[in-house]
Amino acid sequence: MRAIQISELKTLKRIDIDEPSSPGAGEALVRTHRMGVCGTDISCYLGKFPFFDFPRIPGHELGVEVVAIGDGVQNVKPGDRCSIEPYMNCGECYACRHGATNCCQNLKVIGVMMDGGLCESFLVRADKLHPSATLNYDQLALVETLAIGCHANDRGAPEGGDHALIIGMGPIGLATLEFARLTDATITVMDVNASRLDFVRATYGIENTVLLDGSGSELDQMKEITQGDMYQVITDATGNKHSMGGALQYIAPTGKLVFVGITTEEVAFRHPVLHRPEASILASRNALPPDFTRIIKLIEDGTINTDPWITHRTNFDGVLDDFESFTKPETGVIKAIIEVV
Repeated sequence: MRAIQISELKTLKRIDIDEPSSPGAGEALVRTHRMGVCGTDISCYLGKFPFFDFPRIPGHELGVEVVAIGDGVQNVKPGDRCSIEPYMNCGECYACRHGATNCCQNLKVIGVMMDGGLCESFLVRADKLHPSATLNYDQLALVETLAIGCHANDRGAPEGGDHALIIGMGPIGLATLEFARLTDATITVMDVNASRLDFVRATYGIENTVLLDGSGSELDQMKEITQGDMYQVITDATGNKHSMGGALQYIAPTGKLVFVGITTEEVAFRHPVLHRPEASILASRNALPPDFTRIIKLIEDGTINTDPWITHRTNFDGVLDDFESFTKPETGVIKAIIEVV
């Protein structure tokens, strides 16, 4: 069976693997139709993701078809189109017992800590499948990205009257924006890439956009937007240590800073910028099962439209040639989709 592996740093390799066996109790055999290329996949490819080891078959943003089910499976049936919740938690550790399955002490994320969906078919725990009778495979492949943003927004929890700042308008920043805009907060977005800010203005009608261009003018612009109060909730989706370390300069007194981007490097700031405003720093990791259910319903009813996100496509045979371009923001990539079968 065909699969593609990140075999070593900046190297993709087409490989043949054994066909999966019949599903056991609680399992489903699924066929991969679509894979979204995530910032995590790119970080793994570039050797920057802390929980990844070579070699690995990537793929955790997936739209799949159920082919067969094992004993005891009742939530899906053959033929169902599904999104996959890729966080394989143990169900027994402290985090799982307290409902924080996203932080399981024994967590295995498919495509990161275990082989993922960039192959024709594979076995998966059936309880991690989220079906939809109406969504297509493109839409289902984007549910996991949206779930990351949903959870990040919940961590910051902006409310009516708040000014909320999202730094980094890649897919995770955009996913956070999708949920921030469902609140009554006033939203500002910031990026170093002007074309991404243009995309946000055109797609979401967000007028408070700040280009971080090295001129130092962003602080004055933010003070004007917030009438000098700055931001009650900041979400940094960059995974860049300089951005993450500098984000506290934009925070309002008693404000919250959420790190949803991840870096292997140290994040540094002078303690007074945290202490003076009595700020809170929060991490946001993965997502929770109810996020997937909520997002599928929001796409089904048209509240969220994933179509503008997909800017690049390739098929299985084109991945080796095209993947490198997906790592380069200057190509205009927002979200690339791989048509697997």
